[in-house]
Amino acid sequence: MSLMQGSVSKITVRDVRFPTSLEHHGSDAMHGEVDYSAVYVIVETDADDQITGHGLTFSLGRGNNILAKAAEVISGQITGCRIADIFGNFGVFWRKVTQEGQLRWLGPEKGVVHMAAAGIFNALWDLWAKRAKKPVWKLLADMTPTEIVNLVDFSYITDVLTKEEALKILEENKPTQGEREKLLRSGGFPAYTTSIAWLGYSDETLVQKCREALDEGWTKFKMKVGVDVADDRRRSKLIRDQIGWENQLMMDANQRWDVNDAIEWMKQLAEFRPVWIEEPTSPDDVLGHAAIAKALEPFNIGVATGEQCQNRVIFKQLLQAKALKFLQIDSCRVGSINENIAILLMAKKFNVPVCPHAGGVGLCELVQHIAMFDFLCVSATTDGRVCEYVNHLHEHFVYPVDMRKNSYMPPKDPGYSCEMKRNSLDDYEFPNGRIWSKLISDGKFKL
Repeated sequence: MSLMQGSVSKITVRDVRFPTSLEHHGSDAMHGEVDYSAVYVIVETDADDQITGHGLTFSLGRGNNILAKAAEVISGQITGCRIADIFGNFGVFWRKVTQEGQLRWLGPEKGVVHMAAAGIFNALWDLWAKRAKKPVWKLLADMTPTEIVNLVDFSYITDVLTKEEALKILEENKPTQGEREKLLRSGGFPAYTTSIAWLGYSDETLVQKCREALDEGWTKFKMKVGVDVADDRRRSKLIRDQIGWENQLMMDANQRWDVNDAIEWMKQLAEFRPVWIEEPTSPDDVLGHAAIAKALEPFNIGVATGEQCQNRVIFKQLLQAKALKFLQIDSCRVGSINENIAILLMAKKFNVPVCPHAGGVGLCELVQHIAMFDFLCVSATTDGRVCEYVNHLHEHFVYPVDMRKNSYMPPKDPGYSCEMKRNSLDDYEFPNGRIWSKLISDGKFKL
């Protein structure tokens, strides 16, 4: 059967949430207790192959229904479209959907409408890869440089990266790509863990998590900071006492501080030798990030950000302003793989390592593909690069991540790895799934 056969016949959107707040998973300085959630998208076609595309976008609970409604509205542009018209020129199709005249006013290319579009495009990528009988990372890696750049909308970024420059980057890396693929298949892509030190964890839990992670062989750890500097110092010492000084420690403030507060706060934590401070201030404050980066450079603390960076244009400005030392793409905040390719290519030009954000529900499953594509085709290195890992909710996926020796092993199954088990979808659909019905009836959650 042709990869391009048929049309999109139906798009189903489901509101799926997990009560992670019950055990304080995901708690940080700005978001308190959170319930990891997904707007889950299923794309069906009228072809006779029975292949469906599954994708998601991520939230923290309340408001997931708003994202779901946005996805339903956007899906109206896609239902009925011929597969050939979608994948035949996917870059043009991506721009057509994200630049739709009336919906564009709600962004443009930011916020709820852009995140909802990401969920739909993630499902389309899953559909394409399943039809091609390849995992997404391999689907991308097997494309020609021209095919890859044609996936990208270069609008608003040509002052720093032209299509011709992007093509040159990809063409230069193509001859050695096979060597890197062998390395990837044998050793995977390096990861760090955030599962040890959510702010809601007690000291006993924190110590236990550190010891478990060390026993598993982890060497790179991230902790949450930002509410109380004295407590951050105490917890940093507690973690360093557990993991030692030979291992790496990263810190994440989740946008808690004003610019000057971030600088002074991190000076007080510098003795614990953090590799980076993540999201020290508003994700939209490009010049603020630049000021923090400059002030912390003498302390050898890098600035990392990107999980809530809204589009390629903001990333462009962060790179131009030398406002970050580590760029953190997300698989759902921007417009899926198409836009992330543009960001990867800009990072390559500015020689800034990409260290993807993951965790939540399904983010690890998704972003591993993009990190592997970056290694194979764009950056051509893993030096200074590491992908986040959080050990939550993987059991709900048909093709969960495969972690070995602190590395993401390349997925072998066709698709984008984010298809969830049917029972999980039914149990955790909000508010009428089996789990939520019981929690609500027991008074543990209010609608």
